[in-house]
Amino acid sequence: MKGVSVVLFLVLFATSAFAADALKVDKGDTAWMLVSAAMVMLMTPGLAMFYGGMVRRKNVLATFMHSFVAIALVSVQWIMVGYSLSFGPDFHGLIGGLDWIGLRGVGVEPNADYAPTVPHLAFMIYQAMFAVITPALISGAFAERMKFSSFLIFTLIWTTVIYNPIAHWVWGKGGWMANMGVLDFAGGIVVHITSGFSALAAALVLGKRKGFPHESMPPHNLPLTVIGTGILWFGWFGFNGGSALSSGQLSTMAFVTSHTAAVAAVVVWLAIEWIHRGKPTMFGCATASIAGLATITPGAGFVSPMSAFVIGLLAGTVCYFSLNIKSHIGYDDSLDAFGVHGVGGTIGSICVGVFASLAINDHGANGLINGQSRLFFVQLGAVALVAVYSFVLTFIKFKVIDAVMGLRVQHEQEIEGLDVTQHGESGYYL
Repeated sequence: MKGVSVVLFLVLFATSAFAADALKVDKGDTAWMLVSAAMVMLMTPGLAMFYGGMVRRKNVLATFMHSFVAIALVSVQWIMVGYSLSFGPDFHGLIGGLDWIGLRGVGVEPNADYAPTVPHLAFMIYQAMFAVITPALISGAFAERMKFSSFLIFTLIWTTVIYNPIAHWVWGKGGWMANMGVLDFAGGIVVHITSGFSALAAALVLGKRKGFPHESMPPHNLPLTVIGTGILWFGWFGFNGGSALSSGQLSTMAFVTSHTAAVAAVVVWLAIEWIHRGKPTMFGCATASIAGLATITPGAGFVSPMSAFVIGLLAGTVCYFSLNIKSHIGYDDSLDAFGVHGVGGTIGSICVGVFASLAINDHGANGLINGQSRLFFVQLGAVALVAVYSFVLTFIKFKVIDAVMGLRVQHEQEIEGLDVTQHGESGYYL
């Protein structure tokens, strides 16, 4: 008996030591996650520049405000309740519980369900930056005509009712889409499809800007948009590379596939634009790179670089034509939030079902080109459901907010510009 007790003790000791080692904080992984979180945070001011340069000069600060205020408002919501709803202990696969409300129980020790080599707080703050930028992306659809007070209410409700549940479905431990095998490496479904289809609903409810499409509304400061593009492109390496949740082989693959898709999209977009319009443009180059990055996001850690190249070519081609048909259809998605993020996220999420490979990520699955069809149909179903869910709920929320407090600024305010009428300041004193 004494010998058996010794053996049991050794087994238990070894097991506990292994468990402790499995949850040991890795300094390299933690450093990469914190840097990635900072890079993703920088993307939101980058988005402010990207969008701000595209509007007319009288609305530049109002457009900036959408992104900067989202950093504060969504971060507070995330800390208080959003993180718990998104990643907290599962409730029937639909939503996280309130166990982690106010970050209670979220400390510096790793959480085995999400990122076992970094502090739980590092994972939380990294995911916070995803939650921040997503509603900011939607603002591109209603730029130059929405009341700031209504934007605040919409952003808070949208994050709670749409972003948090879908983040749990796809990324949360026990989420029903995750259990089905849905793959979304860095947010093609959770970020781009939700924001893109919500943007489409917003554009339809708010209606067109005064003078659209007959009045010319070119970007007032294209260099500002290009600077924003560069910041977004840089931050996207943290957006996709950081989603490996560690520094190493997978983060390297996601880094490379992200850049590959972006440059492929730029090349094909410029070629099409040159043929179609007679001249390649800087605006097209900037938009194409964002389209390529958005489209590779769901598959960055599941596909090879050459698959990413094909995905980038698809992004540049399909997104180019999606942006060019909106005036013919008649809706006014001011800054092409749907045409870039909704369309790009859809293409990319479906492409995961085609190009995903277990040889790239053994936590993923094989897609069509690797002999398996199940993932393709799983991705199709997830894309369709999330698109409909985001569109319908956003449409309803906009209608309710419009009935209660109004969505759109007054006609005279829109003509004068939102910088002065909504914020009492001007972007330029020249």
